[in-house]
Amino acid sequence: MDCNGEADSVITIALFNNKGGVGKTTLAYHLAHMFSRMGVNVLAADLDPQSNLTSMFLDEAELEELWGEPSGLIDQGAAPQALISSRVVAAQTVADAVRPILEGLGDVEEILPTRIDTGLWLLPGNIELSRFEDHLSRAWPSSFAGDPAAIRTTTAFYRVVELAAQHAGADVVVIDVGPNLGAINRAALLGADHVLMPLAADLFSLKGLSNLGPVLRRWRSDWQEVVRPRIPEVISAPAGTMAPLGYVIMQPEMRLDRPVKAYARWLERIPWVFSTAVLGVESHSGDRPHEIATLRNYRSLMPLSHDARKPMFDLKAADGALGSTQAYVKTCFHEFRSLAEKILAATGIPHDR
Repeated sequence: MDCNGEADSVITIALFNNKGGVGKTTLAYHLAHMFSRMGVNVLAADLDPQSNLTSMFLDEAELEELWGEPSGLIDQGAAPQALISSRVVAAQTVADAVRPILEGLGDVEEILPTRIDTGLWLLPGNIELSRFEDHLSRAWPSSFAGDPAAIRTTTAFYRVVELAAQHAGADVVVIDVGPNLGAINRAALLGADHVLMPLAADLFSLKGLSNLGPVLRRWRSDWQEVVRPRIPEVISAPAGTMAPLGYVIMQPEMRLDRPVKAYARWLERIPWVFSTAVLGVESHSGDRPHEIATLRNYRSLMPLSHDARKPMFDLKAADGALGSTQAYVKTCFHEFRSLAEKILAATGIPHDR
């Protein structure tokens, strides 16, 4: 829903955990690919200034072209200009879209998403997006008073993604954000209908849940109860739902210095912490109703995936997935397919049309 109460046909899902290193971006990348294989039109939006999702989708020469850096690969003849231009448009990133606001020259600029494959598009990130953090921080308190300029700033990401999703004909937007509770993530998450939380079964993830749960609830209430009623009708703005979709356990490599018993102990504590910190309800049940899936560790496939510029579950023998590794690839496919089906069912998005 937008601020005028009109139905919004695009579902937005943000992947978020304020503890880094849990595989959030890898999960976003593979879910975007899997959704598209299931007949769902997908826009992957990289709203993390580190731009790791963008670097997973695009090769180095394309990144150089996209970010306006002198391309040594192009100069050396390793990457033909025509090949790059066919997929990447220079200076078409989220940072470029919000630059008019940052420089006081106007409102957001529509940028064209990059077509990755049939039904799969990328809204590229850029490290320059970090410059927008202070601007967003200053705009937040002014939004409470209904200041139009502040509200345009706070809703900038939502409107940039909205325009890109329309261009791509997206059914779902997968948003990747950084591992923090700063102003950039607040603005990014305000535009999310759902929030999916990748977790590791360890103390750091539990602490991360304890921190982000109350913050998400405060952002939601501040937006919906204070800011949203003051938004001018001419400004397209999000509902600020940010409904917790659940969590996905990212299984670690089991090492001798990290016994299975320790992993199980933290795993048992996650449901209670998720219920109390994220949902704000007491839960003493031994069930795990909000655990969507547990994904095993596929770290041995990641180097092959990176070199081949394709998801782990698409790796072939020609990519180096030989012998028993090919069985591992098939297991990876089935796990991500099952996870994608659960997410689509929970969000009401039809697939395999």
